[in-house]
Amino acid sequence: MEDQRIESTTNSMAKENHIHNRNELEFAIFCIESVAYRLEMEPEKLYDVLAEKSNLLYNYIIPSYDVLHTQGKDYIVDDIISVLSERGVL
Repeated sequence: MEDQRIESTTNSMAKENHIHNRNELEFAIFCIESVAYRLEMEPEKLYDVLAEKSNLLYNYIIPSYDVLHTQGKDYIVDDIISVLSERGVL
C-alpha cells in the first residue's frame, strides 16, 4: 500500500528536484531534523539518505507537503521512517 501511495504521489506531482517556497524548505528541515533525532543520526547523514540515496525528499516529502504538513510530528516521522524501511534504505 505504501508503494502505491508513493507511486501515485510521484506520478501525479511534478518530479522536479527542488523546493518551491519557504514553507516547503522549513518543512523539509523539520522532517530531516525530526527523523534524524528519532533515529539518533546526524541530520547531514539523513539528508544524504533522503535526497541522494532514496530521493524520498523530492519524490515524496516535498510533493506531499500539502497533506503531510497538516499531520502531527509523530505521524510524519513514523511515515517517513516506514517508507525508508520499505525501500530498504534503513
